[in-house]
Amino acid sequence: MNLVRTVFTSSRPLSWVNTAYPFAAAYLITTGRVDLTLVLGTLFFFVPYNIAMYGINDVFDYESDLRNPRKGGLEGAVLRPEYHRAVLWTSVLVCAPFVAYLVVVGTVLSSAVLAASLFALVAYSIKGLRFKERPFLDSITSSFHFVSPALFGIVLAAGNIDSAEWLILGAFFLWGVGSHAFGAVQDIIADRQGGLGSVATAMGAAWTVRFAVACYVTAGLMLAVAPGYAPWVALVAVIYIAAISQWWNVSDANSGDANRGWKRFLALNFISGAVVTLALLSQAKG
Repeated sequence: MNLVRTVFTSSRPLSWVNTAYPFAAAYLITTGRVDLTLVLGTLFFFVPYNIAMYGINDVFDYESDLRNPRKGGLEGAVLRPEYHRAVLWTSVLVCAPFVAYLVVVGTVLSSAVLAASLFALVAYSIKGLRFKERPFLDSITSSFHFVSPALFGIVLAAGNIDSAEWLILGAFFLWGVGSHAFGAVQDIIADRQGGLGSVATAMGAAWTVRFAVACYVTAGLMLAVAPGYAPWVALVAVIYIAAISQWWNVSDANSGDANRGWKRFLALNFISGAVVTLALLSQAKG
C-alpha cells in the first residue's frame, strides 16, 4: 500500500486530464465515434503515461527535490530511494500493454509519433540526457509531453494532419512552452542551489515571465485565425496572460512567490478545459 500511495502521489493526479484530454478530443473529433481504441488510448494517457512521466522525473530529481520546499505534496513527491527501482518498473509495466495495443492498431507513422512521445517522456528526466536541465529544450520537451497525445490521436485516427490542425497544434505547443517556462520561475533558487539549469535560471525570473506571456499571446493569435471552434478558445489565452502578468517584474530573489501563480494556473487548466469542451460541442452540433 505504501508503494501504491507513493506512485499515486508521484503521478500528479491533478494533471492526469492534461494528457488524456488532448488525445481523447483529437481522436474523437477526427473519427466521430467512440470505440475501443478511444477508450484504451484515453486510459493510457490518463494514468500510465503520467505514472511514467512523473515517476521517472521524481526518481532522477530526488536530490534537487529534497531542497525544493514545494515538493512533497500535490506538486510532486519526494521519492525516497527505496522506492526508485519499484517506481521505474511500475512505469514500464503499466505502460507496456497499452503501448503494445496502440502499436498493433496503428500505422508506422502513428507508432513513430508514439515512440517520439515516450522518448521525450524519458529524455526529459533520465540521467545522461536530462533535457529538463537544458534551457529552452526543457520547455520544448515539456510542451511535447502534452501536445504529442493530441498529435498521436489525429495521426492514429486520420493518418495525416491538415493545415488547420497544424495551426491548432502549434498554438497548443506554444501554450505548453509558456506554461513550462512560467512553472520554472518558482524553482529558480532551488535549481541554482542544486546546480541545475532551466529556461528560468538562464533568462532570470522577470524575462522568463515575459517570455511565457509572449508565448500565450502568440498562441492566442494563432487560434484567432484558425477555422472552426478555435477562435473561441483563443479567448482563454487572455485569462492566462492576466493570471501571470502580476509577476512581470518579479526578481530572482522573490521568484518563489510565483508559486501562487502556478497554483492559480493549475486551477485555470480546468476552466480552459471546460471552455474547449463547450467549443467542441458547439462545433459538433454545427
